[in-house]
Amino acid sequence: MKALITSLLVLLLAGCSSGLRIDRSHVSANQDGRIQFVVLHYTNASLERSMALLTHGEVSSHYLIGDGPAAVYQLVDESRRAWHAGDSQWDGRTWLNSTSIGIEIVNPGFTDTPQGRVWHPYSEEQIQAVIALVKDIVKRNAIQPRYIVGHSDIAPLRKLDPGPLFPWKRLADAGLGLWPDANAVARQQALFAVSPPSILWYQQQLARFGYAVPQTGELDPATRQVLTAFQMRFRPQRYDGQPDAQTAAMLQVLNHMR
Repeated sequence: MKALITSLLVLLLAGCSSGLRIDRSHVSANQDGRIQFVVLHYTNASLERSMALLTHGEVSSHYLIGDGPAAVYQLVDESRRAWHAGDSQWDGRTWLNSTSIGIEIVNPGFTDTPQGRVWHPYSEEQIQAVIALVKDIVKRNAIQPRYIVGHSDIAPLRKLDPGPLFPWKRLADAGLGLWPDANAVARQQALFAVSPPSILWYQQQLARFGYAVPQTGELDPATRQVLTAFQMRFRPQRYDGQPDAQTAAMLQVLNHMR
């Protein structure tokens, strides 16, 4: 017993004599939180399959919202990085896994039928759960409204989620994101209908809003995909990737809100 006590004292003294002393009395004012973005997804799978993929597959997210009931599951601690965004970019920031909170919502996405693509709606319970969760995350991390985005915003060439039926306006009405004022859009749309902007203007405005888009002055496939992502979010009734007066008006109004 005496030998054991002696050994413990030696270990304790060794720890105390390591020499490391950290002075934490001087705090820099030049800092902010690591978490800057909230990224919303649909799972394109059932709850059981989504849970398996997000806990034992090659992807992960911080939160998963179920369907019937819309239970909220935390799968990754917010202090840790989850693998949900992939090759991504928003407002000049890249590879957003390191700076974002990922929220997956159980939803099949879409079904292609002989009559065309059919998108699956979110339940009211899921929408309320999303709003409550995002409000909590935003409040704790001081996230800017324009940094609440969808997977299709940060990876428009690869992703479609959360899709055209995701209620972005509901979130904006709750203070979670941006939404263009309808009267301001109507006024600008009338002007753009008479004098349409160039493709380069669209590319510049999309980039200003946050999208990664080429600045070629041409309506290339990548630009059309980004336009589609923007329209899917702000004009889900028609998202054909074609520039038009209403899309231009929405872009201009939104960029004046930033």
